[in-house]
Amino acid sequence: MAFEEKELILLVSKGNEHAFSLLFRQYHLHLASFVYKLTDSYELTEEIVQDVFLKIWINRKQLTKVKNFKAYLFTVSKNHSINCLKQVVKERAHRQHWEEEYRHLPDGNELTGYHFLLDQAIEALPPQQQKVYVLSKQQQLKYTEIADQMGISKETVKSYLKLATSTIIGYLKKHIYLLLLLIKIKF
Repeated sequence: MAFEEKELILLVSKGNEHAFSLLFRQYHLHLASFVYKLTDSYELTEEIVQDVFLKIWINRKQLTKVKNFKAYLFTVSKNHSINCLKQVVKERAHRQHWEEEYRHLPDGNELTGYHFLLDQAIEALPPQQQKVYVLSKQQQLKYTEIADQMGISKETVKSYLKLATSTIIGYLKKHIYLLLLLIKIKF
């Protein structure tokens, strides 16, 4: 049974999965060809076409307002393709920046990468916090020993250590994607 496009669109807008499947089969090859011309990537094309049809299904109730479905479909696809390409360019720029900035990272496993990032986070701390952190975590001194050595109160040691730990955790969270990228590049 053949459906006219308007009838098909109306059925899709009402949640008819069979009509959606027919609509997909009718347009997906033309749409994929169009998107591939924009992206020059089979993987990205496949992802975009799936995303566009998923958007259509999710927003199916709005389809009744669309006057020219084919024009709508290709416009949505073009816009989504442009957004995806912008994201790809942005990710490549970030990756290139990271690779250049961290090319001196010593070879080794992910633990080496983690220690490298941890060292960077510690180095970025203000001097007093850095000293308290190193004395506490690396030299295993107690709060009172650190306080005596630095000439500060035990409460100040606790405060510095708490701030330092929070800053380091924030730094590691911010740069964890870098560690994952470095692991991926090495393998």
